[in-house]
Amino acid sequence: MEECQLPLIDLRGLGSRDERERAACAAAICRASSEWGFFQVVNHGINPGLVRKMRSEQSRLFRLPFDDKVSGGLLNNSYRWGTPTATCPKQLSWSEAFHVPLSKVSHKDCYGDNFTSLRCLLQSYREVMVEFAAAMAELAGTLAGVLVENLGHSRGDFEDICQESSCFLRLNRYPACPTSPEVFGLVPHTDSDFLTILSQDEVGGLQLMKDSRWVAVKPNQDALIVNIGDLFQAWSNDIYKSVEHKVMANAKMERYSIAYFLCPSYETSIGSCREPSKYRKFTFGEYRSQIQEQVKKYGYKIGLPSFRL
Repeated sequence: MEECQLPLIDLRGLGSRDERERAACAAAICRASSEWGFFQVVNHGINPGLVRKMRSEQSRLFRLPFDDKVSGGLLNNSYRWGTPTATCPKQLSWSEAFHVPLSKVSHKDCYGDNFTSLRCLLQSYREVMVEFAAAMAELAGTLAGVLVENLGHSRGDFEDICQESSCFLRLNRYPACPTSPEVFGLVPHTDSDFLTILSQDEVGGLQLMKDSRWVAVKPNQDALIVNIGDLFQAWSNDIYKSVEHKVMANAKMERYSIAYFLCPSYETSIGSCREPSKYRKFTFGEYRSQIQEQVKKYGYKIGLPSFRL
């Protein structure tokens, strides 16, 4: 498969004293969001040491016994394995994950009934996770602010929509899968948030749809990957693109990644920032509920097309 290099954007430009450099950096972010729906960022302000520490603690967490992960109440009891709703192999995700609300990461009770027996591991992980989540939230706010201002709106208006407490971290592990090179680590999908920031290791596997064909994303450990979600596509009236993507399992190597999802509260109403709108208004809760029904009924998400006018 063709391997692509995503647009690479140096975020130092946003902090430049030169107005032209700031404008050029912001324009690059908006252009990539429209043309690709994906881009990479470097000099993003998140300490590389913190990223390495988060990956190390994540690896230790996934090495816990399966029973502890499933029934120990770890990370708000958010452990997931595979795809319980799958009815055929093409609906199966060969992966395990913790999908954690940011509102919970600083709470001791988020770390399970076995907190006493696993105190050293979980206390260390809690400290790192709180710091990492705060850094990702700040970066997400910066990037969303650029995208919002490009559409003629103020950052303040958008900050009222997306509170840190309504966002999520997803810790992913994709085990080696020697049975088939066609097994999905994560089935094809679009993200149901405003935007996603992804930190991944050196093992490839991420692919996205570009010009009606799948292309593989070349791993870059020094960069974070950013992609537009469904809500930003609807809010921008299709100016920004939420692009279908997937992860393919590796036959010999396991893969780790950490995703930050910028989400509103479930009660938040999503409407287009421009008229005439291409989508009817809906709440995030309504959107999530309809997606769950679609997956249950068809085995896959339909998403935004269901809300087009």
